[in-house]
Amino acid sequence: MPLPILGFMNHFVSSRILPNNIIFMTKYLVLFGFILLVSCKASSDAPAPSTKKVEAVLDDWHEAAAEADFDRYFNHFASDSAIFMGTDASERWEVAEFRRWAQPYFKRGSAWDFTPVERHVYFSDDEKIAWFDESLDTPNLGPARGSGVLKLKDGNWEIAHYNLSIPIPNAIVDTVVKQIEQAQQDSSNN
Repeated sequence: MPLPILGFMNHFVSSRILPNNIIFMTKYLVLFGFILLVSCKASSDAPAPSTKKVEAVLDDWHEAAAEADFDRYFNHFASDSAIFMGTDASERWEVAEFRRWAQPYFKRGSAWDFTPVERHVYFSDDEKIAWFDESLDTPNLGPARGSGVLKLKDGNWEIAHYNLSIPIPNAIVDTVVKQIEQAQQDSSNN
């Protein structure tokens, strides 16, 4: 019984335009091509990489700060030239500088306590770079937000850039902007 998808080949068989062995091979090559086409998936159908490893690094990093584990905290950074941006406009440090600034906070027994409430993680096409944003619950800053970039190095995710911010509700932005302007003016007068 001829295969339905190869029915067009029956014309060649009945008219004897092609020899039987060529018809036989052609039918099976077409069938093989069809099976191959159906069984192949596009690369865009590939599963997204798991966020679990990135989230584990970030969770451990936050936990290390809460436990004042200085070495564990700073070992999560990709290098001494990785960037940490704090909430103050002046707080943009390479990790080497940030380490010196943060050391007194770690020596007191608890540096800071940031608890992630919500996090979104994304990956580059080659899955070697991850970026994220997270909402944080903090006892000293109130609701805060962190965002950053991690890179995969030797199978481990390392923080290359982190930016800590305090979201300001739109309803009070005008007041906060005036307070910032006043603080900047006061600091320039000193």
